[in-house]
Amino acid sequence: MEILKHNIVKIYGKRGKGWLAELPCRIEHLQRSWGLSELKPFPNLSYSYVLAGFQGSVPVILKLSPDANLIDKEATALNAFEGFGAVLVLGRDEGVLLLERAVPGDLLKSSLPKEKRIEIACKVIDKLHQAPIPSKESFPSIEEWLAALDNEWDLPKDHLKRARKLKNELVKKDSGRKVLLHGDLHQENILSNGKGWVVIDPKGVIGNPLHEIWACVEDLDHDLKFLAGYFGYPLQDVIEWYYVRLILAACWQAEDGLDAGRFLALAQSVLPMVDP
Repeated sequence: MEILKHNIVKIYGKRGKGWLAELPCRIEHLQRSWGLSELKPFPNLSYSYVLAGFQGSVPVILKLSPDANLIDKEATALNAFEGFGAVLVLGRDEGVLLLERAVPGDLLKSSLPKEKRIEIACKVIDKLHQAPIPSKESFPSIEEWLAALDNEWDLPKDHLKRARKLKNELVKKDSGRKVLLHGDLHQENILSNGKGWVVIDPKGVIGNPLHEIWACVEDLDHDLKFLAGYFGYPLQDVIEWYYVRLILAACWQAEDGLDAGRFLALAQSVLPMVDP
C-alpha cells in the first residue's frame, strides 16, 4: 500500500491525496450498491487499488483509480477483446471497474518454466489479435505513443538519440498490418483461468502486431529468438523494437516523475545486441 500511496501522490498531487482519503468510503458504497462481499486488497499495488471478492457467488475484481479516463480506456479495450481471451467487464462507474476474476488466477510469470511461459504468451497474443478493431471506438495509434520519444526527457541522451534513430528506421519497414494491441502484455498481465489463460489491464492501441511482443520478454537470449521464430519476424527487428520500447517506457516514467532505472538497465543489457 505504501508504494501505491507514493505513486498516487507523485503522479496526481493534491488530487491523489484526496482520492486516497476518500477510498474507504468509496469502497464501502460500492460494496453496498453492487452487492460485493469478502473484499481483500492485493499486495504490492502500484498505480490502482485492486481488491478480490465476490458478487453473490461470482468471483470478482474491484479496481479503482484516480484517473477515470484511464479506467474508461481499459473498459473499452476489454470490451473490444471480449471473446478473444480477456476478462469480462461486469460493471463500471467513474474511476471504477468491476471485473470477472480469473480463477485460479496464477500469474503466467510464476506458473511455469520460462520456456513454456513465452510459448503460452505467444498463443495468447495470437488469440487477442483475432479481435476486430471496433469501428465505433477511438484507440490511439502506436505512432502517437512513439511520438513521446521525440520530446526531451531527463534521461541519458545517448539512449534517446539511438531510440529515435531506430524508431524512424523501423517505422519505414512497417508491413502495414494493423491490429488492436493490448499494449502492456507482460507476463503478470496473463492469468490462469480454468484450463486456459486470460489477459487483464489492456491499454488499447492500434499498430503492427510486432509491437505486442516486447513486454512479455523475461529472458533476453531465449525469448527474443523464440518470439522472432514464432511470429516469423526478423530477429534484428525484434531486438531493435524491444530496445525502442524500453526507452519509450523510460520516457513515460520520467513524464510521471517516477524512476526509469529498471527500463534503462534492461536497455543497457540489450545494447550489445542492438549494436553488435
